[in-house]
This record gives sequence, C-alpha cells and structure tokens, in this order.
Amino acid sequence: MADRKVRVRFAPSPTGPLHIGGVRTALYNYFFAKQHGGDFIFRIEDTDSNRFVEGAEEYILESFRWLGVKFDEGVSFGGNHGPYRQSERRDIYKKYVKVLLENDKAYIAFDSPEELDKKRAEIDNFQYDASTRLQMRNSLSMSAEEVQALIDAGHQYVVRFKVEPGEKVVVNDLIRGLVTIDSSILDDKVLYKSADELPTYHLANIVDDHLMEVTHVIRGEEWLPSAPLHVLLYRAFGWDDTMPQFAHLSLLLKPEGNGKLSKRDGDRLGFPVFPLEWHDPKSGALSSGFRESGYLPEAVINFLALLGWNPGDDVELMSMEQLIEKFDLAKCSKAGARFDYKKMIWFNHEYILQKSDREIAEKFLPIVEAHGVKAELSYLEKIVSLMKGRVNFVHELWDACSFYFIAPVEYDEKTAKKRWKENSARQMTELADLLEGLEDFSIENQDHAVHAWIEEKGYGMGEIMNAFRLALVGEGKGPQMFDISGLIGKEETLARLRRAVSVLA
Repeated sequence: MADRKVRVRFAPSPTGPLHIGGVRTALYNYFFAKQHGGDFIFRIEDTDSNRFVEGAEEYILESFRWLGVKFDEGVSFGGNHGPYRQSERRDIYKKYVKVLLENDKAYIAFDSPEELDKKRAEIDNFQYDASTRLQMRNSLSMSAEEVQALIDAGHQYVVRFKVEPGEKVVVNDLIRGLVTIDSSILDDKVLYKSADELPTYHLANIVDDHLMEVTHVIRGEEWLPSAPLHVLLYRAFGWDDTMPQFAHLSLLLKPEGNGKLSKRDGDRLGFPVFPLEWHDPKSGALSSGFRESGYLPEAVINFLALLGWNPGDDVELMSMEQLIEKFDLAKCSKAGARFDYKKMIWFNHEYILQKSDREIAEKFLPIVEAHGVKAELSYLEKIVSLMKGRVNFVHELWDACSFYFIAPVEYDEKTAKKRWKENSARQMTELADLLEGLEDFSIENQDHAVHAWIEEKGYGMGEIMNAFRLALVGEGKGPQMFDISGLIGKEETLARLRRAVSVLA
C-alpha cells in the first residue's frame, strides 16, 4: 500500500438531492487525496434503476462546482478507468460474477419473494446463510441440470455470495481501529440480479474499487456493517494485496443530538440540508439549499469540515488549503457530530467579514436591482463597508440598509413617539438650514459643524441625533448619522429632513 498512489472516490447514487452528510464525506475524501498528492474519483452508483431520478446527477456535479471541489477523474471528467457509471459496466460485472460462480464462492438462487416471505414466517429471524441455504431453491440444493433448465426457461434469479461460517473477519478501520466479526452472523448477500443484469452495491463497489485502483475507502458510518462482507469479497477474488484501507465516518446528528440529521429537522428549524435548492421532478416539492439561502461556499466547507474532525488546536476559520494541510483521519471522531446550525450561521458571518467590500457589493448588486434600484458598484462598496458587520447573509443587507437607496415614506410609530420631541421640528429645520449652508459636505465637516451648533445651542446630543436618524432612515437603525448623510448626499439629506418636519410636526 505504501508505494501505491493514493486514490479515493466519491460514489453517490442519482436518486435525489445530495444530503449535506454526503457533501462532508466527499470533502474528507478530497482533503485526504490532495494532502497525499493523490486522485479524487467521481463515480455514479446507478445500479438501482428503479430509484433513478432525472436531473440528480447534474445536481450533484453542480453542487461541487459551487463548492469549488474538483475531481481528477470520473463521470464528466474522463480518465483511464472508465466508464464511471455503474450502469455502463454491466459486462465487466458479469465477468466477475462468473469468476465467483466458477470458484464456488457464489451460487445461483431462484427463490421468489413469496417463497422468501414464507420462510421468514416459518423461521424467527430468518437469514439466508449456511444454516438455511440448503432448504432454499438454489444451485447448492438443486442439480446442475435443474438449474440450467430454469435459466433456459427464462426464470429470474439472483447470485448470492457464499459466506463460510466460523471465520473471523478483521476490518482495520482508520478511525475505529480493529473491528472483528464472526462470519457466521453474515448472510449470503445478493450480488447480482438477472432481472436487470446489474450487480448490487456490494459487488459493484468491490469490483470498481479494485479496477480503479482505489487505495482508501472513506465513507459514512452506515456502511460499516458492509465492511466484513467486502473484506470477504476481496479475499474471494484473491485481491488481498490491493484491498483498500477503510475509514467509516461518524453520523451527522440532529441539532439536539438525538438521532440522524434529516430534511425534516431542517424544515422544522429553518435551515437547509442540501447544498443547492432541489425541485423534485415527481412531486414538484421544493427543498431549500445552502447556496440559495445565502451561504458562502467557503463557510459551508469550513463548517462541515469541523463536524466530526478536530485539528487539535483552537483555530476555527480555515481556508481550503489549510484544511487540506491539517486534515487527519486519525483525529476524526467515532461519535456522531451534532449539526449546530447556529454555528453554521456564525461561520457565514465571519466569511462575509473576510471578503472584500467589492466582492460583497457584487453579490449585493442583483438584490438591489431586484428592488428596482439602479446603483453604482462603487456606491455599494461604501455601504457594504459600513454594514456587512451587521448581517449574517448578503441578502439581509437590503433590510438593513435600504434607506441608502429609498427615502422613508412613513416613520416607525414607536420610534417617532419616543424620539420625535416637541422641539424636534424646529431643531430639524435649524439643522437643515445649517447643513444647506455647508459648502464642504464631507463626513468630517458635517460632524464638526453639527457638534459645534449643538454645543452653541445647548441642545442634547441624543435628542438631535435621534430625530435626525428618524428623519433620514424612518426608524431607529443604521450606522453613524454622518455615514448616512455623507453617502446619500446633501440634496437628499435636506429633502428627507424637510419632509420629516412636514409630516411629523
């Protein structure tokens, strides 16, 4: 293993949107491959034709394009180990099914669903294995002539793996250590179905991982029970020397920590569990996505990376390059990771702060235009510099600072009652006259002139500034007042002041 180039794979099924747990699995594979100068393969597991969903494959690819995660080979990327869709590898799998049958490592079974149900009713906790297989209709309990006659007559069949009982199967998991299983508890899994001439997950993955020279299989905890069977399959083919190392990642748990994270949890608490918005082609249902909800891809990656892995220091904000450098499977947790969606929001806020004002302004521009406002990017940059620290998502900027673009047409009643005093109309008229006389309308000059006027008049700073804010904003929010008046300009400032006097007097 030491002299082999590291090769890992991400192999989703195109059965719907990609769950965020799958994204984390892909990220860990990506980190591991890049850290070791290896290859990251994208494979599609579409052997279950009944569950195929139109558009799911492209959705998965678009998710990783958005995240900035790049594959080295695979579906849509090419490579020397294709095809990379399992449905296009039928003939390859048939060859290996034949190898198992010829070497007495597998057998043909004709049991119908009804016959299997009947046997389950007869035997408590029925399992198709060494203790029951001779009671069933298969090539171990029937003559070769009977088997061939059924095949020739067009009877559907499956090929089952022949698990020998009483064998200790050891899985050396890079996260969980040595896991030892007695083969007697394993059933004779179905490896191939004649109905669609396709293998099941178990056979297809073993064959593909071997032929694609995969060195490490990093996958979710839900596949841990399959690991002993996969070890036995590698041995059955005589591929012990090329068996990949396994690493089974912990589950993503509900925010409360009790149970596996589901879409229902996201719907209940108001956060997405899919990278992109998903339109179900069958039901028409719409599911929210991180991208459309306003999350930055860098924030999603950073947040997910720390769900189940800890680099061992106090650093939380890390670039993709830093994550690749620090990642270590040995530091992945065996226990489930609670999906703290509030922490996820914190990450997004921090990444908004890290981005330049120009980048955020470019993201804010279409939102402004969607509200019917035309604005220069340079103007938006100045607003963003003042306001981005106040929001968790770019789309929140509009509600936070729409007053920079649109004058208030009404005034918040609660704020007006509290901030607009008996003398406010007269004072705001004086302030308007003062500001109108300023040739230099810079923030600094406004600040100096208004403070001098307040001191000269003996007015309270709070009463003036609160009424000034109400006049320009319409409510009691926003940054420093001269940051507002300086940006909207002299003419607009005077118009808003005088309108407030006329409405609120």
